[in-house]
Amino acid sequence: FMQDFIPKLQDHLLGRILERNFDGDTHDEFTDEDRNTVRIRNNMVFRHRTARINYTTYDIRHDHDIINPRTHPFVMVSSPETSPSAHPFWYASVIGIFHAEVQHTGTRSRNLKPMQMDFLWVRWLGVIPRCSFGHKQARLLKIGFVEDTDEFAFGFLDPAQVIRGCHLVPAFADEWTGNLLRTNSPTEARPNGQVDDWASFYVGMSILSIFFPFL
Repeated sequence: FMQDFIPKLQDHLLGRILERNFDGDTHDEFTDEDRNTVRIRNNMVFRHRTARINYTTYDIRHDHDIINPRTHPFVMVSSPETSPSAHPFWYASVIGIFHAEVQHTGTRSRNLKPMQMDFLWVRWLGVIPRCSFGHKQARLLKIGFVEDTDEFAFGFLDPAQVIRGCHLVPAFADEWTGNLLRTNSPTEARPNGQVDDWASFYVGMSILSIFFPFL
């Protein structure tokens, strides 16, 4: 999953610079020439241990979540999908928290001055098909990591798009699996030296369910 790190990062940064609506960074139209207009100052990317995500509580108060890739990695964002059956949120596990000084050159550049851009490196989770959930079914939403054979299993996020951190509970009955990521060695994609993944998770419900009864 590391081999596409740089081109995927360039796609992500270029999409934000050009003010594209977030779609999971599926910018198929970006060429290598387009990507080369994104320059990271001194080829340096800075890593951080935590990120603070601010949000407004249900009773209109200010609060925040601390995202830590080792201890509290899970976040949720609004889904760009528009079909009637689409779930309203996407879920991800944060692998890394970074910032870089980025310069955009080329004919579409509006400002040649380098600017700081923050970004999250994430591993995506998807809704498990054919698993009913909700208040009527008295079941939690069930999700699992996207298989690494999917080219969009890993990607990048603007921290500003994160709604808040989320609490995922392993579906213990489904046990561990090594089939979602084709390596049995410790990897950046798994925290704390784990060599397998939980096959699936339940999304912990909260006060959000009052406002979003489909959770």
